[in-house]
Amino acid sequence: MNYLAHAYLSFNEPEILVGNLISDFVKGKKQFNYSPGIQKGITLHRAIDHFTDTHETTRLAKEIFRPHYRLYAGAFVDVAYDHFLATDKNLFTEKSLLAFSENVYLQLEPFIPLLPELFQKMFPYMKTQNWLNNYQYKQGIRQSFGGVVRRSAYLTESDTAFILFENNYAYLQECYSQFFSELEAYVLSKV
Repeated sequence: MNYLAHAYLSFNEPEILVGNLISDFVKGKKQFNYSPGIQKGITLHRAIDHFTDTHETTRLAKEIFRPHYRLYAGAFVDVAYDHFLATDKNLFTEKSLLAFSENVYLQLEPFIPLLPELFQKMFPYMKTQNWLNNYQYKQGIRQSFGGVVRRSAYLTESDTAFILFENNYAYLQECYSQFFSELEAYVLSKV
């Protein structure tokens, strides 16, 4: 899952939210430099990723992107899942997604000085460009796919990923629908 799902699956617990969002920036024993609540969020993030990556529905969704993006197929599925979460009318309206996004940024603000340098540098862009809210829009997904490429070791373009996303929209949405309630139940059992 990507940033929106990790934020949503923090269930409005600020320290869990922080850990859940910074986990990819915290390697090895550095997680122990944080409070127990943030450590719990880091551990939760990794459990969410493991559940997602090993779920049969996600494996099938990755096949859409795998021929072009190989090991990065999962990153594109994660972004697609965030789009479907953002547009899931059972969870968000356009207004409530905006309020949720703004609340996440507010909860993160007091922790910024404690967070990994790369996250500190990224956070102003996340906030000013409102990444969490923009997952609902296809243009936001196009930009997020571009971000996957910028952070990758060897990818050079994301246009193909966006075309694959659009051409397989209904299928990917069905994968999200089959998967997300199971993920949410799993996370609730961990929290």
